[in-house]
Amino acid sequence: MPVLNRIADFHQEMTGWRHDFHQHPELAFEEVRTSGIVADKLREFGVDEVITGIAKTGVVGVIRGSAPGPAIGLRADMDALPILEETGVPYASKTPGKMHACGHDGHTTMLLGAAKYLAETRNFAGTVYLLFQPAEENFGGGRVMVEEGVFTRFPMERVFGIHNWPGHKAGEFLWRVGPVMAAVGNIDITITGKGAHGAMPNNGNDPIVIASQIVSAFQSIVARNVEPLESGVVTIGHIRGGHTHNVIPETVLLQGTARWFKPEVGDLLEQKVRDLATGIATAYGAKAEVQFTRLYPATVNEEASTDLAKQAAAAVVGENRVVFMEKPTMGGEDFSFMLNEKPGAYLMLGGQRAPTDANVHHPKYDFNDEILPIGASYFATLAEQLLPR
Repeated sequence: MPVLNRIADFHQEMTGWRHDFHQHPELAFEEVRTSGIVADKLREFGVDEVITGIAKTGVVGVIRGSAPGPAIGLRADMDALPILEETGVPYASKTPGKMHACGHDGHTTMLLGAAKYLAETRNFAGTVYLLFQPAEENFGGGRVMVEEGVFTRFPMERVFGIHNWPGHKAGEFLWRVGPVMAAVGNIDITITGKGAHGAMPNNGNDPIVIASQIVSAFQSIVARNVEPLESGVVTIGHIRGGHTHNVIPETVLLQGTARWFKPEVGDLLEQKVRDLATGIATAYGAKAEVQFTRLYPATVNEEASTDLAKQAAAAVVGENRVVFMEKPTMGGEDFSFMLNEKPGAYLMLGGQRAPTDANVHHPKYDFNDEILPIGASYFATLAEQLLPR
């Protein structure tokens, strides 16, 4: 696969960085070791400025080109997930219960590779801001960086991100204009009934029965309320209640997720979740407390920026390996907060070794090191194409 020759030269070095990050995963806003290594490497590469402490553990590197000009931002996420790794690779996580199950170790490494190349060559006019973001997984580190003024302190015309995609051919870029990833909401429902002996249910008010009715009713929210040509998801992924065979508990907790693209669909999902949960609980003489927490807006690619991203990707892998992404994914991404503030684009980079590869957020997932120089070359090419001398 064609990549920038200089970046190809340190492919093995990049693989070593990635394996080190993988062995030492850190969760959201805990990326102290990771961000420290990132900052040290940026200084080692000769990056002009290295700013730490943004959004607690975030890092921004500043590389100035060979002449004055405009500025762009390149972003990578750094955090891991609370998952027990089952890959069996020699560089597996050394921290039980934590692993890089989404490839952020690879994303960070690709941007470091681009930084090393750009700091050496300076074959562009203007400024490149390297945004190493913490806490993408559920804690909105992108939102915090925006709130802390990252675009005010580091003014840029456009911002670009990338995500590995193990379900697609290695080395192929996927693009689309408009929504590429969904908005995300968390659902937390506490149902309070009345506990009793399991053999005497008439003495209680069983919240497990009520919870089962609520979960079943939720299946009608999208099916019978969302316009068929629109998209929405309501999933209950966790139920907790009771401790043994023959005791009816006092409370049951339901936790789930909602996904949507259009804001009005998100409003509808929230209202229906609240109405059904509280209405069903009330009908049974119980109480339901509902929290619907909106985490991320939809990730929406701007058209002109997407065209620029496609051109850079094609320069690295060829036009025939830059393919249209027919459908957005219902996964969420807090790069959306950055795209709400600045024009930009978010591409997927295929990383599949075999059709049986584990997907992201799976305990057997592992980033494909063969695409490291491709992603790094893409970031570097964006800078050289968008900021020509």
